[in-house]
Amino acid sequence: MNKFAYFPGCSLSSTAKEYDISTRIVCEDLGIDLIEVPHWVCCGATTAHITSELASYALPAKTLIWAEKNNLPVTSPCSACFSRLAMAHIAMKKDPALRQEVSEVIGEEYHGNAKVFHLARVFFESYGVENIKKAVKKQLIGLKVASYYGCLMTRPAEVCDFDRIENPMFMDKMVEAVGATSVKWGYKTECCGAAFSLTKKEAVIKLTGDILTDAKECGADVIMVACPLCQANLDTRQAAAGKNNKIKYDLPVLYFTQVLALALGYNNIDLSLKKHFVNPVPALKNKNII
Repeated sequence: MNKFAYFPGCSLSSTAKEYDISTRIVCEDLGIDLIEVPHWVCCGATTAHITSELASYALPAKTLIWAEKNNLPVTSPCSACFSRLAMAHIAMKKDPALRQEVSEVIGEEYHGNAKVFHLARVFFESYGVENIKKAVKKQLIGLKVASYYGCLMTRPAEVCDFDRIENPMFMDKMVEAVGATSVKWGYKTECCGAAFSLTKKEAVIKLTGDILTDAKECGADVIMVACPLCQANLDTRQAAAGKNNKIKYDLPVLYFTQVLALALGYNNIDLSLKKHFVNPVPALKNKNII
């Protein structure tokens, strides 16, 4: 399976453009064919599901219907988008009445046949760790990576039926496949508070500070993420969290596709690494990666 309906989502089309860039680069190199869903609409994260339950299903349904019609599994690099697509699919498959109501609202019928994958799972499961190893052009030896899954990629259990929920390892295994060292740490699935970034800033700073502190204490050089909302919190909140905790973190927060792209031989210019608040270039140069 190497052809997927691609749902980039709003963040990858704006503030997290570098995630989209690295996603497309890596997929093209590895022969994974991404067919962007035409005229896609926002999945509703993070507001629709707390304001209108029906809207939270109807918005993702537009993408699910297109994927179903074209007999393509749908993938998204954004954990929030993935969660909304997966949860809408699960809810409508379980509840025919809801599926009918959604179909009436959007004017198209969904039959519940789409398959939804996070992009990280596509690389791990559909492409495979052994194939990633074979594709590596530059081993990322010496780079200590804390894989951060967040709370949406593996929970609830229905969306993660291929790995452990509380201690998933699929991103860790990808890290090892490119020659880097996977850091053992305790906060890999803790919430960063992304849904409260604007409404409860102090709570978010506390949550991100806890995550950053554990990664730092466990010896990570970088944190690797699979969600633009998580990346934004862990990257942009470091100064505030550091002030609260009296720690200078200086921990670059890279997307997993950027890490893979580095191993495929791409560099800072290709990947817009300097776009991050915490510049990863010094840490990567120190490890002779770029």
